[in-house]
Amino acid sequence: MDADETEPAPTARMLQWARNSTIYRVQRKMMSEHELRQAILRKAREKFEDISAAQLQRLGEEAVACGYRLNALDDVNYAELKVRSAVRSGKSKKAISQKLAIKGVDREIVGNALEEADDFLAALNFARKRGFGPYRRLDADDARRNKELSAFARGGFSLSIGRRIFEMTRDEAEELLLQSQSL
Repeated sequence: MDADETEPAPTARMLQWARNSTIYRVQRKMMSEHELRQAILRKAREKFEDISAAQLQRLGEEAVACGYRLNALDDVNYAELKVRSAVRSGKSKKAISQKLAIKGVDREIVGNALEEADDFLAALNFARKRGFGPYRRLDADDARRNKELSAFARGGFSLSIGRRIFEMTRDEAEELLLQSQSL
């Protein structure tokens, strides 16, 4: 006898709850397979007292299967969308990669999605949002420049990218950002 045969299967009510909960979640926001599974497992532990590990695992599998049946789960598309959005909001490839890893997206999928990402454009967006480099309102002394370069480094950008951005004029930076949006 297997361990699965001694463990009770999830009830029809549990399985229906998993499907309904999946529908609710994927309608609200795009999720990775891992995110959906973890959300369902977390809520199932709260909702059903004395739920077994085997039942939990089966509910997670049912939720993921339901997500695929609805064409709502696609980690490749999810990663590509998250990468484009993150670049526009000023996140480095390194930061994006870490975030997607936390979301449970496969490394290979993340690597493929990051191929199109441009760290320089992301750093320009970062500078625009923070008022650094060409977007600085006032002239900066060495201490201010070092502080800004440190912020670039904490954001996952290289020193060379930070220096290139500091050498640009505001018009050059705006032109590059406009060109990137038209692609």
